[in-house]
This record gives sequence, structure tokens and C-alpha cells, in this order.
Amino acid sequence: MTPQIQTGRQAPDFTLTDHEGRQVRLSDLRDRRVIVYFYPKAFTPGCTSEACDFRDNLASLESLGVTVLGVSGDDQETLRRFAEEHHLPYRLLSDPDSSTARAWDAWGEKTVNGQTVVGPLRSTFVIEQDGTVSSAEYNVQAEGHVADLRRRLAG
Repeated sequence: MTPQIQTGRQAPDFTLTDHEGRQVRLSDLRDRRVIVYFYPKAFTPGCTSEACDFRDNLASLESLGVTVLGVSGDDQETLRRFAEEHHLPYRLLSDPDSSTARAWDAWGEKTVNGQTVVGPLRSTFVIEQDGTVSSAEYNVQAEGHVADLRRRLAG
């Protein structure tokens, strides 16, 4: 496991495929602030709630100059269906080997149904226009997380 990403440091770059089959490179988005959020699995209750919460707050986030990217280990077709079914207007990125999640330390031990397992951790990062991390949150709660994030970004 890599050390957690610290604020003030450069965000690890990545190139991943989105739900429409397009390549997305983080360093190509330097004209805006970027929220990169990692979630365990499309179509699960918590991940669906979080994705829809970002959807419902997207206009407010975009008015603050923020681009939202969701990252999971799901394949492109699953992400396409997830985006379509829940009307998600932002890019969902496929990290099938979890190498990006691992590089961002959004991978590790967690408790699921009373058992300790290793897998993706719900984590959210804010990347500034110069590529530095201004916020790094690990093991966030799906409910209420986006509203809190939006308030802090507007403040």
C-alpha cells in the first residue's frame, strides 16, 4: 500500500478510459479544478447514492470551475450502463487493474458485512489547476459527502 496522498503535493497523473470509450488524462485537465472520486462498484447502494449526489450537485460544482471524475474498477460497458441508467452527466473512468486506485492509496483494508477485505476505498480528492492536491479524504461516507465538499469549495 502506498502512503496516503498529502495536500500540497502533485497529484499522480493517470490515463484511463471513460464510459464512452474516450481516454482521459488528468494532466490534460489543468484548466479547471478537478474532483477525482474513487468508489468501489457501480450499481451498489452506496456508490449509486454517491454518484447521484454528484449528479445532483454538478451544476453548483461546475459554477465553481470544478470538473468531476468518478473512478472504479468496473469495465467500460458497466460504467456506460451505470451512467445511462442514473443519468450521470460527468465522466466515469475504468480502472480495471486498480493501478490508479493503488497509486492514489484508494485501495486497502475495509470491513464489509463484518468481514475484513481488501479492495477499493471510497476516497475523494480535489486537484487544483496547477496539479496539486488541495483536499484528500479517505473512507468518506456516501451520504452527505458531496454537500459538505461543495460548501468547502465555495467557501
